[in-house]
Amino acid sequence: MSTTAEKLADLRKRLELAQEPTGEAGVAKRAKKGIPSARDRINMLLDPGSFVEIGALVRNPNDKNALYSDGVVTGHGLVEGRPVAVFSHDQTVYGGSVGEMFGRKIVATMEFAAKVGCPIVGINDSGGARVQEAVTSLHWYGQLATAMEPLSGYVPMISLILGNCAGGAVYQPICTDVVVATEDAHMFVTGPKVIREVTGEDVSIEELGGARSQAGYGNIHHVAKDEPAAFEWVRDYLSYLPSSCVELPPVVNPGLEPELTDSDLELNTIVPDSDNAGYDMHEVLLRIFDDGGFHEIGGQVAQNVITGFARVDGRPVGVVANQPMHYAGALDAAASDKSAHFIRMCDAYEIPLVLVVDTPGFMPGVEQEKIGVIKRGGRFLFAYTAASVPKVTVVVRKAYGGGWAVMGSKALGSDVYLAWPTARIAVMGAESAVSLMGGKQIEALPEDQREGMRKQMIDFYNATVATPWLAAERGYLDAVIEPSATRLELRRALKMLQDKKMIRYPRKHHLIPL
Repeated sequence: MSTTAEKLADLRKRLELAQEPTGEAGVAKRAKKGIPSARDRINMLLDPGSFVEIGALVRNPNDKNALYSDGVVTGHGLVEGRPVAVFSHDQTVYGGSVGEMFGRKIVATMEFAAKVGCPIVGINDSGGARVQEAVTSLHWYGQLATAMEPLSGYVPMISLILGNCAGGAVYQPICTDVVVATEDAHMFVTGPKVIREVTGEDVSIEELGGARSQAGYGNIHHVAKDEPAAFEWVRDYLSYLPSSCVELPPVVNPGLEPELTDSDLELNTIVPDSDNAGYDMHEVLLRIFDDGGFHEIGGQVAQNVITGFARVDGRPVGVVANQPMHYAGALDAAASDKSAHFIRMCDAYEIPLVLVVDTPGFMPGVEQEKIGVIKRGGRFLFAYTAASVPKVTVVVRKAYGGGWAVMGSKALGSDVYLAWPTARIAVMGAESAVSLMGGKQIEALPEDQREGMRKQMIDFYNATVATPWLAAERGYLDAVIEPSATRLELRRALKMLQDKKMIRYPRKHHLIPL
């Protein structure tokens, strides 16, 4: 092979082989499973025509029969015109399992993301460790973890689970910022067969590692109906984030609707007059942010709290809100984990926080104590206190007890604390307070008078104690506002806070409750 023409022909042949290393067998395997190729998946994520592949001709030099790509496609491209690094497991090559060259390619992709300062998206569909490569496979699992650590909080890291993610393969995605899966995906450390053999427990693959189950366990942040929906979710998610922590998030359509709108005015009647009546907090969120937009994260778990991204005058904000439709908005262990994770992520990427409050406090119960509501609630509190980004709180209705404190109180560092006149700020709700303080007095009355006295006491407590006025008098909130003014007040507050800086004492790191 001496002529340029021959060398070009050889190059084209190798590149063609690299596109489909297992040939027709690989195509047939995908067709049987009904899944796209690794490169098709990358192209669903990226802007059309923007993918640049790196390492297409990589293969194990110690194996003369080794296949090109070694089971993973790597490279970079654009999402909405901004650079993104990406890798995608190829199920048709060694089952997408982790080998040495596979590991080297992903580590190189992570190093590229660090150099450029861009997000990295991993598309996971892996059989786990490559048994044939023995301890070498395990070594590269370790190398992947080592390469990830410097990226955490520096650039956004997103994982998609689009098939099986088993064994050691789960530890790389679980350490990224968010994990997205399709409904038919599975994720587990040990499969049902091994569990049955070792422990005797009989469990289905869906209960053990199905996407819905793992979302319920808190390991997956969004379950999409199919792959196109998953990629669209990730693209939208990235639109709220900076490319790295040294940049600011993109600004989209600032300056719209600078005056009160009909949608704003609807907020004046959105909270029911009855304290015990529920309403959908999403209806509030859609009215207090730009264009009615809200990108929810973790919507399939701990639904008593809502977390997600919105925009205020074109700039992204992270939102944590109680949901009265679930457990009356009470906080619990799972809601605390969900909130703490989201707050830490927003703080890492300099995204301001807006907390919208309507909670009766922390949920009581033996089970909550057993699963560590103290420590997990402490994480929520610690994460909020440690966050140095601008922090604004709006109390819509109930803010009782520990729920008042952890949901963005001024004592925990809220920069601007606003309340609606419907706000009820107190140690506890009227019913519990009356039972505690007036129980003996009520019991001393004739039976036919007790209910009337209880109602009088509850009404008195709600009128004089569980109001925003006591907190306002003591400076524990900054203003009581009309609900219709909320959207524009958020704009004013965050505009004022956009240059906020905090000085920290020198230390290596704090110790969050774990």
